[in-house]
Amino acid sequence: MSQDPTHGPEPAVKLAARRRREVVAVLLFSGSPMFESSIPLSVFGVDRQDAGVPRYRLLACAGEEGPLRTTGGLELRAPYGLGAVARAGTVIVPAWRSITGPPPAAALAALRRAHSEGARIVGLCTGAFALGAAGLLDGRPATTHWMYAPTLAKRYPSVHVDPRELFVDDGDILTSAGTAAGIDLCLHIVRQDHGPEAAAALARRLVLPPRRGSGAEVGPHRHLDRSLPEDIGADPLAEVVAWALEHLHEQFDVETLAARAYMSRRTFDRRFRALTGSAPLQWLITQRVLQAQRLLEVSDYSVDEVAGRCGFRSPVALRGHFRRQLGASPAAYRAAYRARQQDASPERGKPVSDGFSPRLPGQRGRPAP
Repeated sequence: MSQDPTHGPEPAVKLAARRRREVVAVLLFSGSPMFESSIPLSVFGVDRQDAGVPRYRLLACAGEEGPLRTTGGLELRAPYGLGAVARAGTVIVPAWRSITGPPPAAALAALRRAHSEGARIVGLCTGAFALGAAGLLDGRPATTHWMYAPTLAKRYPSVHVDPRELFVDDGDILTSAGTAAGIDLCLHIVRQDHGPEAAAALARRLVLPPRRGSGAEVGPHRHLDRSLPEDIGADPLAEVVAWALEHLHEQFDVETLAARAYMSRRTFDRRFRALTGSAPLQWLITQRVLQAQRLLEVSDYSVDEVAGRCGFRSPVALRGHFRRQLGASPAAYRAAYRARQQDASPERGKPVSDGFSPRLPGQRGRPAP
């Protein structure tokens, strides 16, 4: 969980009289994956008062004309339309089907109106793209699935995209990373509204850890996400991506990946960008930097050794890419990380900001302090 230390949450707008904080509207769209869409429905749509979980009122709202088609060709019929969003104090977009196209204008208008009337707006995983299209992320910190973070940063350059966080709470705007992080953020919302005991009770009911958190609590693996998003799993490039992640310690280039995919470099570049939203070379560099970040946190390897173990051809290359993406040299990052570990609050749930927000290529946000 993160808050931008230089930005801070926006001043709260008083909730409009017709809206209720316990009313949660979930905006559903055709083409969105079933699992991501079901997360807020499961957390906020089931009465678990017998387990000590306060009750929310869920409004499942169609963000566009139905029926809505989801994973496996299933069709959904939401009981409410966009008009019901006007009653919600919390509005959640669990997913958006496209990282390149905007949601319907009426849905974006409903999001803007809800925000202007004091509602809490939440984007899970690719739902952050809907919030970005509505202009609600401008000048704010946000996150999304790490594979889509470069695209979010490129499409909305005023957004401070941090793909390392499980979720980002910026007061009235909240975003989460991949699928499981959406559950973390929903539990965080329950914790905010009703306290840690209610969130723990809900986590027990869902058979989940009550808090994964971030920073020192999550430990050295928090930034290295090697999972693949659902929609890449069936694509022929998935095997190549998985191979690359397992062999980052070796020196190979995009030509090697194209050869493994049995494609020309031009075809591979086009297919990879269409699938992930990122150019293959930049994606590969980002993964090597993330690997270096992890080794700096958990090992005593010198910076030169870290460079070699992450596939960089020289320590100079590592230093340049590391500074561009994380705003600090490898040595400075390691020193700050270790100092933060020593100074971290003994309260396990308390997030600790690392002060190094990565700036992805194409992201013209505020540099890290």
